[in-house]
Amino acid sequence: MPRYRSPIARARGLGPARTGLHDWWRQRLTAVALIPLGLWFTFSLAMLPTASYPAVVAWLQAPWNSLLLLSFIVSVCCHSMLGLQTVVEDYVHGSELKLACLLGIKLGFSFLALTAIYATLRIALAG
Repeated sequence: MPRYRSPIARARGLGPARTGLHDWWRQRLTAVALIPLGLWFTFSLAMLPTASYPAVVAWLQAPWNSLLLLSFIVSVCCHSMLGLQTVVEDYVHGSELKLACLLGIKLGFSFLALTAIYATLRIALAG
């Protein structure tokens, strides 16, 4: 029995049509934020007189440096998570495997971000 449905009626309920644009914008915003943050991070580490632990701790205890480093950490983790999520959604076809991969990506990057934030704050507030 043929069904006479419009193309929009056939497309409803297929895919993440309501959430895909939000993730796309988040990925673009984090990419734009990473341009100045990445340049700042590269140049500020290059300008350190030595790469010794006390020099890095002194650099990190400056409020602007710790704030910008925390922004860099959050942006890198969010951008990487969204990029890998897109790859999994596009190329992993088994629903159980896709769910396991997405959960692993989100948990892994959340743990990585929290660990880096904790380490940064611990060093920055130690002095």
